[in-house]
Formats: sequence, structure tokens, C-alpha cells
Amino acid sequence: MAAVQITYDALLHDPASVQASIASAFGSAPGALGAIFITDLPPAFPALRGKLFHLAHVLGNLPPETRDSLARPATAYAFGWSHGAEVMNGVADTAKGSYYANPLLDLPDVSAEKRARYPEYYAGNVWPSGIGGLEEFEAAFKALGRFVASVGVALARACEAFVAVEGRSIAALIEESKANKARLLHYYPAPAQARADSLCGTHLDHSLLTGLCAAMYLDAAGAPVPPPSADAGLYIFPRGGGEAVQVKIPPDALAFQMGEALELLTGGKLAATPHFVSGGSGADDVSRETFAFFLQPDVDDVIGPDGETFGQFTKRVLQRHYELGPDQS
Repeated sequence: MAAVQITYDALLHDPASVQASIASAFGSAPGALGAIFITDLPPAFPALRGKLFHLAHVLGNLPPETRDSLARPATAYAFGWSHGAEVMNGVADTAKGSYYANPLLDLPDVSAEKRARYPEYYAGNVWPSGIGGLEEFEAAFKALGRFVASVGVALARACEAFVAVEGRSIAALIEESKANKARLLHYYPAPAQARADSLCGTHLDHSLLTGLCAAMYLDAAGAPVPPPSADAGLYIFPRGGGEAVQVKIPPDALAFQMGEALELLTGGKLAATPHFVSGGSGADDVSRETFAFFLQPDVDDVIGPDGETFGQFTKRVLQRHYELGPDQS
């Protein structure tokens, strides 16, 4: 079982030609993975990916006090650095460190009241200014994020034949949103794992679409190396049940999968993609770097049949993952 692939050129210039592939990838037929690969991307993409992933390795190996200076607990760790704060399936997640930012907007233009109500989206980006080795971090993060977003919007437009959203297109929900969020991930080196999903437990994204770069494995010196084992990487549970399927994203391609917001928005016509990350047999000197862009509506956009907005839905998700009290959400 493999992910459906479409070319970047066809997506941009002949979206009608890829609609059958999109239906096969995102539909509800048994065996569908809820994921699609965009291949034959512009030659600039691998360099954007490689540059940011090497900077993620630098970031992940900074002294803890330096990294922690970039954390913003008041935003539920949704901006800047995060490590060990997230709870996945009841367990504190210490396997990876994350860096969150909106590559499209440094400080969204919203009211002070809305910024205070939704700091996880509107507090504004945090960048490692003045930290040695990360001088190009902000520019690299934004460059890769903007490219992933542009491909995601093109894919959203191609999906419109399957989903009607109260007079607004999915692409418009993404393009007009001030709440898009990208996550740069540094998975720390890990020995043999007790659980198959121990690097990142089984979960659903809460976006409309999530753009994913292929992971890059780096040794202690920051040099690219093969995965520590053949079973390391991303796994997806197919539609209709069954065992999780390993999904290997080509390094020069982008993958997109569906999130809970799109499932809610379509009344279950399209389903979110359950997935996890396995460390395989592990290695004590190999880290895993990757990047996910959560393309999502703005906080006031209604996505649930009972009138629930994306902002309200986000509060529920954050409370689940960060065990926040009522006064923190």
C-alpha cells in the first residue's frame, strides 16, 4: 500500500487531471491513506529543506537554558521552543523538541482582546536573534514555510470539486487565515524503543491540511546519514481499519494529509489521518529533523455542525495535549 502521487506541474496547471488521484488519496474507500505526495517540485525546494533542517539540529543541541529562553508557556507553547510540555496519549513527550511559528505573519493584525483570548495564534513569532549559529534561522523557516503553504493552497483549490464550504473555498479559509502554524521538529537520538510509536504517539492533526517534508537524519556532527533502521519513520492507519502502513516521503517531494478541522467541516465526508512516528530500532547518535505546516482556518471560522469555531476547537485540542486548566484555555 503506497501513497498516491501527483506532480507539481499537473497540480498547478491542470488540476482537473489530478482529481481522481485526490479522491483516491483522501476518500473513504478502504485502504485509502488520507495522504498524497506532490512530486517534481522546483529545484530550489531541496535546498530550502536542507538548510532549515541543519539549523534545527543546531537548535536542538544548544544548552537547555538557551533553548528554554525561546519558550513561551503563556501561549501553550504554540510559539517558540517546546520540549517535554506536550502530553501524547497520557505521557509527557520528551522524545522531540519543537519550534513553532507562523511563516506568513510575524504579528497578526487583531484586536488586543482577541490576541489575549487566543495567544496560541496571535501572540506573535519568537526568533532566536543574537544566538550564534542561528543567524539564518528566521529567514530559512519563513522561506520553507511559504513554499509549503503555496503548494498546500494549490492542493486545496484542487479539492474544491469534492467539498463545498458555505460559500467559502478551503483555499480561501487558508489564505485569509491569521492562524496558520508551522512546526519544526528535532527528534533526539534514541536507543531501541519500547513502543512502536514512542517518538510521536498516534494522533490526529487539528488542521485542514498538513504539509509534511520528508525527514532528514543527522549524526552528532550534523552530517546526513541513513535512517537508523528500515522501520523508522512515519506510519498511517488506512481507512477501514487494519495495521499501520509505513509512509516514506521522497526527499524531493511534499506530503499532505488531512486534519480534524477538515473532517468536522465536511461532516465526516473526508476523514482526518491517524498517524504516528516510530524510532525503529533507534540509534544513540542519530537525530531526526522534519517540518510540518498546519494549514488551518482562522479562530472565528465555524467548522462544527453545532457552530463551534476553529478557535474553540483549538482550545479543546490544547487542553487535551497540554493538560491545561480552565484558566489557561
